[in-house]
Amino acid sequence: MSRYTGPKARINRRFNCEIFPSCKAVERKPYFPGIHGPRLRRKVSEYGIGLNEKQKLRYMYGLTERQFRLTFNLAKSERGVTSELFMRLLEMRLDSVVYLLGFARTRRAARQLVCHGHIMVNNLKVDIPSYRCSVGDVIGVYSHNSSKKYVTQSLDDCRYRAVPVWMTLDSIAMKGKIEREPIAEELEKKINGQLIVEFYSR
Repeated sequence: MSRYTGPKARINRRFNCEIFPSCKAVERKPYFPGIHGPRLRRKVSEYGIGLNEKQKLRYMYGLTERQFRLTFNLAKSERGVTSELFMRLLEMRLDSVVYLLGFARTRRAARQLVCHGHIMVNNLKVDIPSYRCSVGDVIGVYSHNSSKKYVTQSLDDCRYRAVPVWMTLDSIAMKGKIEREPIAEELEKKINGQLIVEFYSR
């Protein structure tokens, strides 16, 4: 399945969750979105619950099915709680870190910012959104004027969005540092990671 680029409000309404925070608020109706007219919502099976949770997380981070599964397999191969390791791997992706620092207003914009070469890691340009950041990495902005102008605007728009406690941000220098890995309580709370583990364990 390719990366989703369609209407964001429809996905928010489908899952009754603010997956894409930049679009309008979730509007709850007793039927699914689409062109086929009102249909009553049916009871969701256990398989459907796991599938929905997996899809919510995949849409949230903007991954293809293959990328999502590869990340899950990597988490499963490591020692520890798979659901926490999986969520941590997603949060430590470069595009996610750029978004959390406020360098971009959305994760989709953060991915584009990285792909276009506007982001540096430890003073080296990195244009791979899936790059796995490590503790101690310093994420900065390329010295080009267009890069700084965009990030300055994004930081201003995101000034009321708190930076996670496991990172520090110097908004003047446009640099952020990963001080430690996020713990379970600091990971995405909208998603039940254990349901995704059970879904892939079928």
